[in-house]
Amino acid sequence: MAQNEEPAPDDVRVLDPRSLRGLAHPLRIRLLGALREYGPATASQLADRLGESSGATSYHLRQLAAHCFVEDDPERGKGRERWWKAAHRGDRMGSDKFLAHPDPAVRGAVNTVLHEVATTHTEQMSTWLGTLHGWSEEWRAAWDMSDFGMRLTPELAREMCDKVHEVIESYREKEVDRDTEGSAPYRVHLHAFPREED
Repeated sequence: MAQNEEPAPDDVRVLDPRSLRGLAHPLRIRLLGALREYGPATASQLADRLGESSGATSYHLRQLAAHCFVEDDPERGKGRERWWKAAHRGDRMGSDKFLAHPDPAVRGAVNTVLHEVATTHTEQMSTWLGTLHGWSEEWRAAWDMSDFGMRLTPELAREMCDKVHEVIESYREKEVDRDTEGSAPYRVHLHAFPREED
């Protein structure tokens, strides 16, 4: 969930208070993430993937559709089988403006979304660590888990985050096809935040 204030690409949705409240449910965030990562699916397929009931996934998919996060995939499905796909590649949220929003429901929604995203990042990293021995030597040499401490002003911190985003986005132009031998989906998490003095 990108935070920077640069104009969003066409396939990235900029959240407003209404859409933020529509997304702010742990299962909705997980459903949207699964559709973005694995592609179109039915409510039943998503229920199996996420360990939920198909009734719950169906209900929350309809809520996501009402807020334009997901849409029907008319090229798939037969008869009454309804397939869903993500409407955008990603979302952008200016959490600072939402955290200071006068409506407590908006502040609560941003809190829910941020904590669910952090939980998902933790789960994904934990899964990688638990399975890294099964990956090739090349992939075991192409990952990173680092942290860096420094003293910055808010302006310098924003500048650094923007530059890191630029580097990551530049690799979208180099992205390879799904059929490219030796390729794999690759996840980058960026966590950058100030800390209290000791």
